[in-house]
Amino acid sequence: MTLTVAQIDVETDRLVGEWLPLSKVADRLGLSIGRAKQLLKDKKLVGARRNGGEPNIPAVFLADGDVLKGLPGTLTVLSDAGYTDVEAIRWLFTPDPSLPGSPIDAVVAGRHTEVKRRAQALGF
Repeated sequence: MTLTVAQIDVETDRLVGEWLPLSKVADRLGLSIGRAKQLLKDKKLVGARRNGGEPNIPAVFLADGDVLKGLPGTLTVLSDAGYTDVEAIRWLFTPDPSLPGSPIDAVVAGRHTEVKRRAQALGF
């Protein structure tokens, strides 16, 4: 099974800011590169190619040597709603005045249940 990772657009790249190449993600999580790729295949993480290189993951998706709590479930809900990986990243990083901040800010703050509810509403 081949890992397919979309090319990132300029606007989403700007929204995210700091990216980590998959090899660095694997190091930070204490995983082999193969296991890190499996996280992408399983939608526990999403990433995008930047400048044609290896997949890159938004740095904020990692916290304390692990995948950010609540992120995998949110990514699953977004995928079920029909969002591509790049669209999911863009949605997570786009400011939402009703939160305040962006959905990823709320996930980082531990409000991932609220973010998942909002993501579920996208599918209807």
